[in-house]
Amino acid sequence: MSSNSQLSDRDSTKRFSSRVDNYVRYRPGYPAEIVELLKTDCGLTGTSVIADIGSGTGKLTELFLANGNAVFGIEPNKEMREAGERLLAASTNFTSIAATAEETGLTKGSVDFITAGQAFHWFDRNRCRTEFARIMKPGGWVVLIWNDRQTMTNSFLAEYEQLLKTYATDYSKVDHKQIDDEVVAEFFGYVPRKKAFPNLQEFDYDGLKGRLLSSSYAPEEGQPKFAEMIKDLEKLFSKRQQGGIVRFVYDTVVYYGKLS
Repeated sequence: MSSNSQLSDRDSTKRFSSRVDNYVRYRPGYPAEIVELLKTDCGLTGTSVIADIGSGTGKLTELFLANGNAVFGIEPNKEMREAGERLLAASTNFTSIAATAEETGLTKGSVDFITAGQAFHWFDRNRCRTEFARIMKPGGWVVLIWNDRQTMTNSFLAEYEQLLKTYATDYSKVDHKQIDDEVVAEFFGYVPRKKAFPNLQEFDYDGLKGRLLSSSYAPEEGQPKFAEMIKDLEKLFSKRQQGGIVRFVYDTVVYYGKLS
């Protein structure tokens, strides 16, 4: 997929509004190794200024605040942004901004790093590239990160993936796996560096249900297929749980480079 896909306003900035509580509780965070990678390879220091684009509930922002960085969290979704503001309220280095990747509202040449965790696939790539180039200091870095859920490692993960394909409303359209190495290279103008770190979540049944319902493409209560989906989720958990637990295994994939 090399063309610049366009998502409606409803799709890109409002579709998580009713899912914030589940998102906060059940979505994975990001490995601390990301900060160490950027220190080693990109010269990240505690004084680097960061724009975390699509900062959502603050899961990635937390990493950089812990490193001492000043972070601008750019998030258009009101409910997600307010959840991030609550999580990060104690940090004086965090500035929350109601804006989009395409129009951040930041000053020209004001940031050293632009990060996007689990968010770049929602952006208008042409427009945000222009905006990134505008707000970046000379020599600054763009860092695109996804927690990429493994889908074929074991029977549980394969069957969960099939459940999504059966019941999710527009899973194939909005799944971040649509963003591949080719798309990222097109965005940067060359093949950027890439690193992956292991990541893991363990869930009981309630956690598994919450994780499913944190996804923007999963039917919600009262919508068509919801009851059938939950019934199949219960069967899947019962069949594949071990000691009352199932495991989500991720590769946390980091693309990083300077815009050509």
